[in-house]
Amino acid sequence: MSKVAFLGLGVMGYPMAGHLQAAGHEVTVYNRTAAKAEQWVSQHGGQMATTPRDAAEGAEFVMACVGNDDDLRMVCTGADGAFKGMAEGSVFVDHTTVSAKVTRELNVAAGAQGVSFVDAPISGGQAGAENGVLSIMCGGDQAAYDRAEPVMQVYSKICRRIGDSGAGQMTKMCNQIAIAGLVQGLSEALHFAEKAGLDGRAVVEVISQGAAGSWQMSNRYETMLDDHFDHGFAVDWMRKDLGICLDTADETGASLPVTALVDQFYKDVQKMGGNRWDTSSLIKRLRAMG
Repeated sequence: MSKVAFLGLGVMGYPMAGHLQAAGHEVTVYNRTAAKAEQWVSQHGGQMATTPRDAAEGAEFVMACVGNDDDLRMVCTGADGAFKGMAEGSVFVDHTTVSAKVTRELNVAAGAQGVSFVDAPISGGQAGAENGVLSIMCGGDQAAYDRAEPVMQVYSKICRRIGDSGAGQMTKMCNQIAIAGLVQGLSEALHFAEKAGLDGRAVVEVISQGAAGSWQMSNRYETMLDDHFDHGFAVDWMRKDLGICLDTADETGASLPVTALVDQFYKDVQKMGGNRWDTSSLIKRLRAMG
């Protein structure tokens, strides 16, 4: 087992770090709000540190799951950033969804001091983190990935290296692009069923067994029908991710017309006060339209 630091104890990082400790790894956690780290240690054992640098001291692997590009830069290269505490030969694994640009920037910074950097964004939501069945898409050096994979397997159902630095983040963009269209399509189907006077549950029971079936349909249709939207990934986070997708599409020349449209629909949901509703709340926008 390894000595591991985990930076960021949000809804995803908290259970992920817990799985590592339960698997026998020696885990030190850091969180910007110290009370959350204290709570984690009380629940899981292990140690806590007051800075990313202190958490990273002596760790073979440093895992991070924070908010955005700026947050990641801060925990990596800030005044008390993890890179300052990491030893040559150690591996930094970033589970945050960020831009490929900051990933490549930090990969270079890490390499300059003999540290490997693996971008490893995750999919599967809070439930996936809690149950240890996340999908992890990775970019970076093959040897570094091979070393880190057994650690990540503790909380994943699938973990794959897609390519060089940034490939993991690019793959996560594909994931979010696909989800955006699926959620909008499901929202329109359920809204149509309501307007047509159909039993939404009966409709889904039938169509989910055919070509229309999806994870979103199986796991979100009931809460969508019941108008409950506190069961997953927040609209604010989705808009952050879609913004990364659209910016990268401009850089690569990709055309994302549906993604751009759904991003604006999520903007409408934010205007309705739905910043923290989960992404399936697109159906509330349709209901509000009449």
